[in-house]
Amino acid sequence: MKCIILAAGEGKRLRPLTFTRPKVMVTVANKPLMEWTMENAKEAGCKEFIFVVGYKSEAVRNYFGDGGRWGVDIKYVNQGEPLGTAHALGMVKKFVDDEFIVISGDTIIGVEDIKKILKKGTKIGICETKNAKEYGIVEVENKKLKKIHEKMEEPLSNMVNAGVYHFNKKIFDALEKTKKSRRGEYELTDSINLFLKEEQMECVKLKKWIDVSYPWNLLDANEKILEEIEGVIKGKVEKGAILKGKVIVGEGSAILPGSYIEGPVIIGKNCKIGPNCYIRPHTSIGNECHIGNACEIKNSIIMDGTKIPHQNYVGDSVIGQNCNLGAGTKIANLRLDKKNIFVWFDKKVDTGRRKLGAIIGDNVQTGINASINVGAIIGNNVFIGPSAIAWGNIKPYTKVM
Repeated sequence: MKCIILAAGEGKRLRPLTFTRPKVMVTVANKPLMEWTMENAKEAGCKEFIFVVGYKSEAVRNYFGDGGRWGVDIKYVNQGEPLGTAHALGMVKKFVDDEFIVISGDTIIGVEDIKKILKKGTKIGICETKNAKEYGIVEVENKKLKKIHEKMEEPLSNMVNAGVYHFNKKIFDALEKTKKSRRGEYELTDSINLFLKEEQMECVKLKKWIDVSYPWNLLDANEKILEEIEGVIKGKVEKGAILKGKVIVGEGSAILPGSYIEGPVIIGKNCKIGPNCYIRPHTSIGNECHIGNACEIKNSIIMDGTKIPHQNYVGDSVIGQNCNLGAGTKIANLRLDKKNIFVWFDKKVDTGRRKLGAIIGDNVQTGINASINVGAIIGNNVFIGPSAIAWGNIKPYTKVM
């Protein structure tokens, strides 16, 4: 059965990371979100994939190619103008058979859950969550979907639409009848409510569902995935370095003397770690990175090519590609009053976290002894000068002096 992965969206709520890549290509545990999705679908039995792409589609095409290195076949359909999820799915009509599954590319679904979705008959994956206001609420009757209510201020329940479906071709009739929503888009949830007038959909409660709405959700996803890894050392661990727990060290990477690493931790290829650094649990370090002397990294995602080389502290943060932190740069991750950390997007948002450092886009540089306050959102290509203090939401290409 063919698996459609919806990967056309920008992911505005994941800015600044999506200024330079589509949402599905943001990494957790050193893989793009979409790769985890595809690999789980493959393990569940899918071998033919259609990726619906749009925003910065070259990033997806260049990374996945024809799917050969995963042993699958991948075809691409470009959505063009981003007119919503219903419009995106409508683009694949001539490429699918009577039955197929659909997964949102920014949502990680467990293998066993996908196997259940693949079984004969139309289905929808549902899941219970604490922040139901952020999702479509599912109304269920006798294990069948009755209706999807989009983002209710007072949800009927905590059971939400998990973004994975098993459809037949009748869904395309509903797609054609779907009208634009208040957001000016053609919403797949509206199409499903129309589809239910002719067909039934069985509700499948998922056991493993990882969804990423905001940048700090990446830390939650990263932690869940790292808890499941098995340690393997492919690089070189020099005498005097200590690795505890489950640690992955990629090919060509060197762990230098005095380095102390507490798993679960993943370190990519061709990295230089140490000497004399401390890497704490639930940290992912990408390829070609350097973590140097007297540095401490805790519960963070460090993307490819980033250098944190001299007397730095990074906690509960996401740092994009090709960044460089000057000597003595520190990122705060806890308010003095110990209350939840708020961030500023278009509005003030409660992250629900007591500990959150910074979300930093690609190609950011800091000078010596720069300080970055809790909850800072720093755009790509920002320059933070020596001893400067960065806080709030900083737009791309800004200089903070």
